[in-house]
Amino acid sequence: MNPGYAGRTELPDNLKALFRPVACMVPDYALIGEIRLYSFGYRDARRLSRKMVATFRLSSEQLSSQDHYDFG
Repeated sequence: MNPGYAGRTELPDNLKALFRPVACMVPDYALIGEIRLYSFGYRDARRLSRKMVATFRLSSEQLSSQDHYDFG
């Protein structure tokens, strides 16, 4: 599937026809957090979700990449 890597070959045309191109985008973590917090019963979920996203973003940027710091 990745012909640029060693030991991998390109897919045959009959298999390529079975796959469609897919576009991926970065999820809106604040919206996901907000919905989860609302589902847990928090009333001020929008403000809390923004703080959660900021905290996790800063943690992932500033902390070393050790297993006990893995935030997803």
